[in-house]
Amino acid sequence: MRVETVQVELRPRSGWEAMELGNALVRRHARGIWGAWLLVSLPLFAALNAVGWWLDRMWLPMLLLWWLLPLLDRVPLFVLSRAVFGAAPTLAQTVRAQVDWGWRPLLGYLTWRRFSPWRAVAMPVALLEGVRGPQLAQRRRVVVDGVGGHALLLTAIGHVFVLTLAMSQLLLVLLFVPTELLSESARAMWALMSEHPPRWVQLLGNLAIWLAVSAVAPFQVGAGFGLYLNRRTHLEAWDLEIAFRRLRARLQPTAASLAGLVLVSVLLAAAPGGHAQTPGREMPGAADGAQTAPTTTWTPGARAARAARESRGEPTLPAVFGEPVEDPRFASAVEQAYADPLLGSSRTVVRWQRKDREARTPEAASTPNAGVLAAIARTFALLVEFGLWILLGLLVLALALTARRWWPWMRGVLVSPPEEREVRVSDAPPLPEALPDALVAAVRQLWEAGERRRALALLYRGSVEAMARRADVHLVPGATEAECLRASRRMPDPADRGAFAEMVRVWQRAAYGQRLPDDAGLEALLATLAPRFGWAR
Repeated sequence: MRVETVQVELRPRSGWEAMELGNALVRRHARGIWGAWLLVSLPLFAALNAVGWWLDRMWLPMLLLWWLLPLLDRVPLFVLSRAVFGAAPTLAQTVRAQVDWGWRPLLGYLTWRRFSPWRAVAMPVALLEGVRGPQLAQRRRVVVDGVGGHALLLTAIGHVFVLTLAMSQLLLVLLFVPTELLSESARAMWALMSEHPPRWVQLLGNLAIWLAVSAVAPFQVGAGFGLYLNRRTHLEAWDLEIAFRRLRARLQPTAASLAGLVLVSVLLAAAPGGHAQTPGREMPGAADGAQTAPTTTWTPGARAARAARESRGEPTLPAVFGEPVEDPRFASAVEQAYADPLLGSSRTVVRWQRKDREARTPEAASTPNAGVLAAIARTFALLVEFGLWILLGLLVLALALTARRWWPWMRGVLVSPPEEREVRVSDAPPLPEALPDALVAAVRQLWEAGERRRALALLYRGSVEAMARRADVHLVPGATEAECLRASRRMPDPADRGAFAEMVRVWQRAAYGQRLPDDAGLEALLATLAPRFGWAR
């Protein structure tokens, strides 16, 4: 892969952003992807269904097509990989590439790796990087390790989308059935599909599944390719490499000119009589004819490299710039630079290791059959792990099938018998007391006694009863303020409706906001309500 020719902006992204990048690439190159997909998958679909029709096993073509799906995934992967790192291939180039591109790494994904949920991220490693053997397995683990959760979720969502699209095509047929015939048509369709369906019905079902897979699979491959690019960017800092390459291309002409000037300066300084000293003036400290060389700070590693170059007869920097001098200020500046959190950040990584890792002898590691024994051990461990999962699945299935036998017994055992409790009969709430005849006087009496909330409650009750008589309505017990306001709209006089609404607002502020009116506010409210509702008499 030539990173300098990349056609997208490579930067560290989250997993979701990386998958969206892959989907955007699929949409951008949709014509090349789906055109080649149809040219490759349609003949395969027709051939498999012809064999299934001849054998009268129409379920077999769809199973084989699903199993050969990694073979078809190469089509969008080829287009995207070439489009990202160069020019997008033509339709003919994509179709011709399927004949001889990526067959050897694909054998694993058509056999023992067919059920791998990380295929969308692991296939680019095998098809694009060109590694083989143990290096391929190690490389696959490194790439998948950081995005395994996203790849697993991508595979699950892809299957859900395929199932949804296939069922949608079935329901699309029922949309054209009249409503009065819908139940009978649905029943007839279900009977046609479930009770000895004819071949043409099974062929239509295979066609619906193929269309759903053709619509979803390129997006799934594109999202996995986006995760692969993002993982490579995180591991190998592709974004920094691209930035440095662009910086080099921009500074290369200037660097060539600078190198020429330095070469001319060195030649002039080495020529006889070519010292850059003004005639008639001596340099400081050169009383006996010796000149002081400029000071330069060198590290021990630089001195060793200089000695090696001098032994080979190559020119060294001290020959031009003078002998190095140790400067403690340089080391202090380096420490301060690395103390900056933006430059020298660190983190703590905790890993689990075997206790006897240090005690392992090198003789055991160098045993000739260590690789074979390790492979046998890994195979046995894999079989045991999958065997335990299969055993667990069979156990759950057996429990589900026999639930009618043991569930009533478990329900009777787990549920504790109800405890006998003493029945308590509470007294009925007291009925609301009747309104006094002199309502205004009773309200003022409660207000002056300090029971202001009770006074407003009595005034509100009287207003509600007066409103109900004026509007000729019957309110249910416990009617809310909103229900009373809606009922008050039946009062014929607008002034009565406004006075009652003002009473409701005063009561709501007092009941829910603890905002009681003052004495003047109460008198103003009584002066408004008493004449309206006949309390003055």
